[in-house]
Amino acid sequence: MSGQIVFIIWRESVEAMLVIGILAAWLRQSGPAATGAARYLWGGVLAGLALAVALAWAIYDLAAILPPAAFDWFTVAMMAVAASLIVQMVFWMRAHGARLARSLHRELSQAAVARHWWGVFLLAMLAVAREGSETVIFLYGMLSAGASGALAGAVALGLILALATYGLLQLGGRVLSWRLFFRFTEVTLLALGAALAVGVADKLIALGVLPYTQALWDMSAVLDDSGRLGGIVSALTGYRAAPDRVIVAVWGLYWGTIALMLRGQNRRLSHAATAAE
Repeated sequence: MSGQIVFIIWRESVEAMLVIGILAAWLRQSGPAATGAARYLWGGVLAGLALAVALAWAIYDLAAILPPAAFDWFTVAMMAVAASLIVQMVFWMRAHGARLARSLHRELSQAAVARHWWGVFLLAMLAVAREGSETVIFLYGMLSAGASGALAGAVALGLILALATYGLLQLGGRVLSWRLFFRFTEVTLLALGAALAVGVADKLIALGVLPYTQALWDMSAVLDDSGRLGGIVSALTGYRAAPDRVIVAVWGLYWGTIALMLRGQNRRLSHAATAAE
């Protein structure tokens, strides 16, 4: 069973539950003003799931009709898109996570004033569709990169863990805080992004686009990436026991870019906080 798949299902499901929980809690607190709005909320959730399933079906159908050469490039593209989406999601949550509840409440208040409960439907649909579509792309990218195991079992385990985690988070930080959850998953997601970036490089080497060179070092005696533990570390981080120059360059380029992006975002957030004081 792939740890990558379990983690992505877990993380994305918790984030979707967070958004739905915020919307549902606001509607409960609104009293009579929100009478009948719950059906729009849950209708939006179902519509979002339907959109995610439709995307998965479209990707599957497209992959099935592509010739072998085009399919290879399609998998490379999906892996690259998945890695890019992971990085984008991490930085988006770092910038907007603290204001997510306030932003949703503001939009819900506008809908309540106008009795436009279709706005609630749209918010729920877009939130679930976003998480669902990201999950579809992540899973396809990971499967293309070689993630293996029982997909149904991994998805089920991820959902069970998500429900348990959300329950702990709802205890109000007594066991697990949202801040700790997002910090842990940010680091793990960025490591998964690195694994996908290395997977893209591996595919391009296999296609003859990038050169295969001699390994710069060999750490197989310490942690072999073909072993059980090493394989897990490799799948979650992009670790290679005997990397060549291309893989080392990918590591450097990926983490160097992440470091620059983090530095720039921290500077912008600091300036924004100072200006707000």
